[in-house]
Amino acid sequence: MKKETALLCFFILLKFTLQYIAVHPAFELHRDEFLHLDQADHLAWGYLSVPPVTSWMSVLIRGLGNSVFWVRFFPALLGAMTIWLVWDLVKRLGGNLYDQSLAAIAMLCSALIRLNILYQPNSVDILCWTLVFYTLIRFFQTKNSKWLYFLAASFALGVLNKYNILFLAMGVFPALLITPSRSIFQNKHLYLALLMAIILVAPNIYWQYENGFPVLTHMSLLSKYQLVNVSRIGFLTEQLLFFYPSLIIWTIGLGGIILAKRFQRFQFIFWTFLFTLAIFTYLQGKAYYAIGLYPVLLAFGAILLSDFLATGWKRNLRPIVLVLPPLLFLPAFPLIHPFFSPDRILEKPPAYGLLGLNRWEDGKEHPLPQDFADMLGWSELAHLVDSAYQMMSKEGRTLIICDNYGQAGAINFYSKTPGLQALTMNADYLYWFDLEEKVDNLILVWEKDEKITARELGFFEEYREIGKITHPLAREIRTTVHFLRGAKGDINPILREEITEEKKVWENGNF
Repeated sequence: MKKETALLCFFILLKFTLQYIAVHPAFELHRDEFLHLDQADHLAWGYLSVPPVTSWMSVLIRGLGNSVFWVRFFPALLGAMTIWLVWDLVKRLGGNLYDQSLAAIAMLCSALIRLNILYQPNSVDILCWTLVFYTLIRFFQTKNSKWLYFLAASFALGVLNKYNILFLAMGVFPALLITPSRSIFQNKHLYLALLMAIILVAPNIYWQYENGFPVLTHMSLLSKYQLVNVSRIGFLTEQLLFFYPSLIIWTIGLGGIILAKRFQRFQFIFWTFLFTLAIFTYLQGKAYYAIGLYPVLLAFGAILLSDFLATGWKRNLRPIVLVLPPLLFLPAFPLIHPFFSPDRILEKPPAYGLLGLNRWEDGKEHPLPQDFADMLGWSELAHLVDSAYQMMSKEGRTLIICDNYGQAGAINFYSKTPGLQALTMNADYLYWFDLEEKVDNLILVWEKDEKITARELGFFEEYREIGKITHPLAREIRTTVHFLRGAKGDINPILREEITEEKKVWENGNF
């Protein structure tokens, strides 16, 4: 085995190792992961919040056993693929094995570890952003039009995964126009490749059309309830934190694209970085939306920094430069990942507040980061629902309705009752109800602030409160499971009416 191949395999193995040790076994899956996993049972060309790519991976995970191991394997794999792509890009740009190693270490010692612990579209998103830069660079290096078709495929895959990549397109277009790279617009294959990309994403566009473009409603809701709490200054500050152990590397890469003569034909990358950041800053985007801009900068920066250290006394600094990112990253590793057990967090709370990690989307500070709190209490909830289900009469149909998609998906994942399926009038589950058969019993999973009213009680012969989530660190603490047995009449029309009203929010934007 070649030395280069062996070293690449080492970094990829290290990537997988770090991904698994970053999450303490006491932490469960994240609420968003449950939704993506349940999409495997309802394949479509689109969903209310995301395009279809994640659902395709969910089918693979189901086929492999649907275990936590495989759920965490795929984002780790996508992160490893991104490292491999940067590794190859460094080589294509003229870098040596030291340069490749420096870029790989910079990728490992970054926020990508945290991003790649969650089964969400973000891991594919980062890979696709890196692919876009990679294919553009290869096109300008070789002038081979095949790279334009690979570019189109990268964008199409990105769009079918997460619409976030459209903001990259908004940054790339003017960047190409104002640099000598504008010659790309004279190549007829660019437009054929664009047509290919449109054809590839057309099924998703048609799905959006057929369903009233729910992506617009999703963006409006996101802007109204989450992005409104995002500070523009905070957005820019966080950009410095994602790759803080290798800050000098990517900043050298950014500046070198403009200043280094050997890389000046890639000036469009510099301007793409500025334009895309400006767009996200103006729109008050979440900071991690822009992470895909950095892997390509690490590739350039590793080469340029290595060149600087290539001669004289500076050669003695080369080992130190390799070791410095891990030394800076390791102290933060247990803070930025769910590394400690919940018991340890309760007994001796880590200093999350020092890094601002415990500020949630509501703008308030909490005992631990929101993503971590979203990974606790789910199996406890599923056990309560299983208990309620076993108490139900075997005659008649029992429907489980939850307040949100996290609850429904967690019950479906952790339930020990074969065939049990929880639903919610929230997110994509709204479209998965089957009300052809009469509903006789309900198990309701409601958040802590909601109470059963006389209206609900009047529809059923028996009511019990089964229990609540008690985990002190769970975001869903005190979420309650309610038992309603023996419907006195037909409640299906009432459920259909509620579903219809909720659908209007997504299809007409009435919120």
